[in-house]
Amino acid sequence: MKKEIIINSTANEHRIAILEDGRLAELFVETPGKERMVGDIYLGKVAKVMPGIRAAFIDVGLQQDAFLHFSDIGSSLSEYNALFEEEDDEETPESATAPVAAHSVEHGHDVVATHPLVKTGRPSSGNGSREHGERRAPEINLEKGQEILVQITKEPVGKKGVRVTSEISLPGRFLVLLPFDGKIGVSKKLADYKEKRRLRKVVRSILPPGFGAIIRTVAEGKEDTLIKQDLEELIRVWRNIEKAVKTEPAPALVYKDMATTSSVIRDLFGDKVEHVVVDDKKLFKEIKAYVQWMSPDMLDRVEYYKDREPIFDRYGVEKDIQALMSKKVWLKSGGYIIIEKTEAMTVIDVNSGRYAAKREQELNSLRTNLEAAREICRQLRLRDIGGIIVIDFIDLEDDKNKKKIYDEMKKELRKDRAKVTVLPLTEFGLMQITRQRIRQNVQLSFSEGCPTCGGTGLVQSKTSTLNQIERWIKRFKSESKEFRLILTVNPAIAIYLTHGFPSRRFKMMLDFFVYVKIVEDASLPMDEFQFFSVKQNKDITAEYKA
Repeated sequence: MKKEIIINSTANEHRIAILEDGRLAELFVETPGKERMVGDIYLGKVAKVMPGIRAAFIDVGLQQDAFLHFSDIGSSLSEYNALFEEEDDEETPESATAPVAAHSVEHGHDVVATHPLVKTGRPSSGNGSREHGERRAPEINLEKGQEILVQITKEPVGKKGVRVTSEISLPGRFLVLLPFDGKIGVSKKLADYKEKRRLRKVVRSILPPGFGAIIRTVAEGKEDTLIKQDLEELIRVWRNIEKAVKTEPAPALVYKDMATTSSVIRDLFGDKVEHVVVDDKKLFKEIKAYVQWMSPDMLDRVEYYKDREPIFDRYGVEKDIQALMSKKVWLKSGGYIIIEKTEAMTVIDVNSGRYAAKREQELNSLRTNLEAAREICRQLRLRDIGGIIVIDFIDLEDDKNKKKIYDEMKKELRKDRAKVTVLPLTEFGLMQITRQRIRQNVQLSFSEGCPTCGGTGLVQSKTSTLNQIERWIKRFKSESKEFRLILTVNPAIAIYLTHGFPSRRFKMMLDFFVYVKIVEDASLPMDEFQFFSVKQNKDITAEYKA
C-alpha cells in the first residue's frame, strides 16, 4: 500500500493529510485555538474524589477539571517518590526504588503502565522490582488538595473535560520512555527474535536504573547510535520535568508534547511512507532538520512543494475534506451510507440506493454491504469517530454472507491505529463497534455549533413562537393596565408578524387592546423574544413568562 503525508500550512492553520493509495485516509487539523493536548503533562491538584464512580477530578488549570478514573492510577499512591523531596535534591528516580508495573503493546500502540508521581509525604514501602507479570492492585487513597502528576490521554469532547492518567510515558521516535517502570518492552509488530534481543541490549546499556522503555516498531534495523540519541533526548526531557515539578506551584503545565505536525512525523513517518510533501518553507526546514537528526536515511523522502496550484488540490485532498461535512457518503455501486452523530453514539445506515431484482437481492445486498464496510472503516479513521458506533447494514438472510461482512470489517479495521472492538451482526442486521476516542471529531475543526438550532437541525416554528408571544401578552394584561409595549424578536419572526393585511401584529393588538412596536434583533434565536415596558422603562419579559 502506497502511503504519503501531505502538509498544507497557513498562518492560521496546519492541515496534515495521510494518503493511502492516493485516497485520503486520515486528516489532522491544528488551529491556534485548538492545539493538540494529548501527551501534555500537568502537576495538578485533586479537586474532588468520587468513590461512587471510582474516579477523581483533578485541577490542572484548564477551564474544566480533568477526569482521572481509578483504573488509570498507577500501582500505589501511598509510596513516597524522591522527585518531590525538596530536602534532598541529589536523590533522583534512578536511586529510588519504584515498583514495576506490567506493560503491553496492542495494535501497534504503546500501552504502558507506570508508577504515578504523587506528593504524599510518606516514606516508601517499596522493595525494589517485582517478578515479571505481577502487578499489585492500586491503593486508592487520593485526598482533596493532594498534588499529583498526570498526563492527558483524551482531549475534551463536548462538555466533558480532558481525561488523564497518572501512568506517565514520554514518546520518542524509536522509544517510549517509562520513568517509573523498570521493564523493557518491544512492540508486538516486531517479529524478528534476534532484532528484538539487539534492541533490548542497546536500550538496557544506557537506560538509567528504575526507568523502563517500550521499543517501537520503527526502531527495527536502526543503528545503535540513533536509538541511543533518541533515548538520551527523552531522558533530558524527563530531567526538565523533574525540575519543573520541584519549582512550579500546582496546577501547572510541566511538559508540552509536540505540535500535531511534528507528532505525525514522529509517529507515522516510517518505511511504508514514500514521501512527505510540505508547502511551507519554514515548516519544511524544521521537518528536514528533525529527520536529519532522527532518520538521515529517509531525508530524500521529504519534499518542498513549489507549484502554484494549492497542494491539497493537486493531491485531490480538498474535495475529500468538503465531503467530510456531509452526512451522506456515496458508494461507487450507487448505494450510500448516512452518518448521524448523537450524544451517546454514532449511528450509520447503509442503503442500496437503487432497486434490485428479487432473485438477485441477496447478492446485490452483499456487494453493497461489503463496499459499505470498507468505506465505513475509512470514514471512521478520516472523521476520527470514537465511542460507540452502531451500523445498520442492508438485511441479509444467509449467515455465511453475514460472516463475510464481519470478516471484511475486521480486515479493514486492522489498518486503524486506534483500538477498535467489533462484534458480529445481530439478528436485526446491526453491527456494534467501539473505537478509541482520543481527540475531537475532525468535523469540529471545521465547524461550530449552530447558534439558532443548537445543533439539533430543527428550530421552533414561527406559529409556535407567535403562540408563546400571545400567551405572554395575555398573562401581562391580566395583571397590568399598561397599553404600550416594545417587542424585540428575530428578523424572521418580525416579518412573520408584520406581513400581510391585516397583519398578525394588528390582530394581536386588537385582541388584547395593547400597542406593540416591533424591533428586530438578529442575535435573538427564533424561539426567543423580549418585551420592554414603555411606562416602566425596563425589560419585563421574565415577569410574565410561564
